[in-house]
Amino acid sequence: MRYIDVEWIHDLEDEPFRLVSEIGDDNFELRKLEFCRNGKLGFASGETHTENTMLGIAEVPQLEEINSDVEFQGISISKQEFEQLWQKYVP
Repeated sequence: MRYIDVEWIHDLEDEPFRLVSEIGDDNFELRKLEFCRNGKLGFASGETHTENTMLGIAEVPQLEEINSDVEFQGISISKQEFEQLWQKYVP
């Protein structure tokens, strides 16, 4: 498993600016949080999701590839950091 926290650099009010994902060994998302500037929060897992947030249908690239796009800046985070965010924001 790996955990990433990615900033999407843009000015779109209704699109997420921060994407935090738990990624399985097969490189597919298992759980995801999306934070928007307008205060909306989306989440998705294999069991549930909010209206506008779904798990990706493609493999998640490695951070090096994500960060090669100037619109994205991502870092690795720990499982504990991810779990703290998940517990805080998912009912």
